[in-house]
Amino acid sequence: MDVISDTAALFRLLGDPTRLRLLRVVSRDRFNVTELTGILGLAQSGVSRHLGLLKEAGLVAEDRDAGYVYYRLANEARQNGHTPLWALLEGQFTAAADDKSVQADEARLQEVLRLRKENFDTHGDPRQLVPGRSWAAWARALGHLLPPLDVVDIGCGEGCLTLEAARWARSVIGIDRSDEVLERANALATRRHVTNVVWKAGDLSRLPLKDESVDVALLSQSLHHASDPERAIAETMRVLRPGGRLLILDLREHDQTWVRKRFGDRHLGFSSAGLETLLRRAGMSDVRVQVGASKTGDPFAVLIASGLKAAVTKRSA
Repeated sequence: MDVISDTAALFRLLGDPTRLRLLRVVSRDRFNVTELTGILGLAQSGVSRHLGLLKEAGLVAEDRDAGYVYYRLANEARQNGHTPLWALLEGQFTAAADDKSVQADEARLQEVLRLRKENFDTHGDPRQLVPGRSWAAWARALGHLLPPLDVVDIGCGEGCLTLEAARWARSVIGIDRSDEVLERANALATRRHVTNVVWKAGDLSRLPLKDESVDVALLSQSLHHASDPERAIAETMRVLRPGGRLLILDLREHDQTWVRKRFGDRHLGFSSAGLETLLRRAGMSDVRVQVGASKTGDPFAVLIASGLKAAVTKRSA
């Protein structure tokens, strides 16, 4: 093929918006297909097909590391006659920074990078390898400081946090409105030989529990799904024993509206003051709210909030 034909073929390749989104992402860092599927919100087969075409054109390259295949922008993409083209693309990527679809991709990209960091991903750098360092180990170690407690994980999903709590709790109840999700959670508990967990179907506003039946209630990334967060917290107060604690992990308020459609979020996070007000209105004391995790440029930050249900005091004769 002559130069004109090659150029025409390249421009046809880049005429697809999805491939441009993909190029923008891999120009930021290297990612595997699973990560790219999550970032772009596309089927894995589609992502693989687009990657194959971009690789064939010399715009994307593969790296193999620890059994994974990672895709990145090829060095040749900025060289070998592509320099003017790439300068044009970078200019367009910068100009599109306020585009809603680009912002959504960027938010999900930052979430992938955050997960890597929290899992202590070394990105192939042996100097960063510290054997035995993990957040899971720290969480389990802190569990040794707690007495045996009865716990409920409200909106438990597939049960990852539920099963972690089961390591130190006397008993744990995992509640979710999806029977399908609860089946997967139960299967995971069976594989791990966890015997102190019970799974129940229920909604945040109507928990299938008796009054004052648990010592600790967990609401991890579930309150923003509640149609009425104030009612959900009041219902949580109902099932807590006097002196019991509520622990909330949820998103700080953000502007990423795409999460409504993709995850069914009813609320775009909460402000620190808003969470504190919700807990105090429910009658909780010793209320604390702080940022649990955040990263510059990442629209998602995690808030941690906790409160204490008043213990019953004996009346003097």
